[in-house]
Amino acid sequence: MSATRILIVDDEPGMLDNCARMLGKEGYECHTLSDSTLFVPKMNLVQPHVLLLDLRMPGADGMQVLAEALAADPALPVIIMTAYATVASAVQAIREGAFDYIAKPFSRDQLSVAIARAQRYRALGDQTRALRQQVTRASPLGSLVGASPAVERLLEDVARVAPAEADVLITGESGTGKELVARSIHALSPRSRKPFIPVDCAALPEALLESELFGHEKGAFTGAVSRKTGLMVEADGGTLFLDEVGELGPALQSKLLRALEERQVRRLGSTAFQSVNIRIVAATNMELDAAIRGGPFRQDLFYRLNVVHLGLPPLRERAGDTQLLMQTFLAEFAELQGNTPPQVTPDAWTALESHPWPGNVREVRNLAHRLIVFDDDGVISVSDLPDSIRGWGGTGLDADTSPVLPYNEARDQALTAFRTEYSRRLLDENEGNVTRAAAAAGVSRRTFHRWLAETADGQEEE
Repeated sequence: MSATRILIVDDEPGMLDNCARMLGKEGYECHTLSDSTLFVPKMNLVQPHVLLLDLRMPGADGMQVLAEALAADPALPVIIMTAYATVASAVQAIREGAFDYIAKPFSRDQLSVAIARAQRYRALGDQTRALRQQVTRASPLGSLVGASPAVERLLEDVARVAPAEADVLITGESGTGKELVARSIHALSPRSRKPFIPVDCAALPEALLESELFGHEKGAFTGAVSRKTGLMVEADGGTLFLDEVGELGPALQSKLLRALEERQVRRLGSTAFQSVNIRIVAATNMELDAAIRGGPFRQDLFYRLNVVHLGLPPLRERAGDTQLLMQTFLAEFAELQGNTPPQVTPDAWTALESHPWPGNVREVRNLAHRLIVFDDDGVISVSDLPDSIRGWGGTGLDADTSPVLPYNEARDQALTAFRTEYSRRLLDENEGNVTRAAAAAGVSRRTFHRWLAETADGQEEE
């Protein structure tokens, strides 16, 4: 493995020599630069794994070089070093994207610890990105979209679990992407060239589901006019995905458990068993522990399915992912219609990010589709959002002056009051010109006209 490359930028030759000597003794490949105005070509040449950067330099100071470094490589860990060690400069550097901060004069041990931490940070980031690319390339449904720690951990778990032969139980609320995870596990596994067979256990009556899973012989029951191969046999060599497995009835649970234990199935109406080589990935939005205590779900089947457990977090626990998901889905549906993705106003983002998303990722996707269908000006504002979401953006009203009403009525009243005041002030500031008022609000004239129409005294002057 090649040595970690460190680029050291400082206008003091003595500091450059000392740092390079200390780090070189520990096996790092060190490159130095005393003229900060030449940073960009030097970085392109060296392509460092870690940047050690002085804060106060003539020409281009450390904050300017920090910005140039992160623009070229957002994942680059930058350690700021300076003799002007103040809390304010440290906070500013970290806020602008620096990884760490070290005050001059520093010891060899202090420098070594800072570099080692940066090296581990870079390695972890590279590993996470590689896992994401791996899952993205392999998954037939595209990537698991998200940048929150919860999603990063899930990506790691998927990449680790997929090559194994162990059965997997995926739990999570409806709409969190359980089937997407199941497909990714299959696509990253040695079984990827074999079938992935999904079964919705909640969609069929138990008798029909039994026939679908195990198959049947001709004449096995009324309506069985021909022999049918079951889905467990069709999945031979591949993966059988049992979605909403908690909905299985007691009799079918018993038969499924026996088939999983023996990896053999018997068609309805037949006396012969057929061996199958399948991996089971099951999913449920139920609390199976509670279902076991209550009696409807067998404990032994739960343990058989729950060899490896993956819990999918709801969207409300994935800080920062709502905007990324919405941008992804808006771009996807806009492309289908041959359009560019619309811009989303800050107030609309506030409402979207404040909404609890009970429908999780599925709800975001459906809303994005709706917004693209009804988009007529390339801008998504609060008024374009459904009532259930736009009320989360806040109204700026004093709660003490708001009447105590049912939630929906209070929300609509507050929103109307806000728009009335907001529209009036914009018209006043733009001398009654609707076109300029709409531009100032960042919405279309059509949207602004709609706001005016919602108010009893809305009037326009051109």
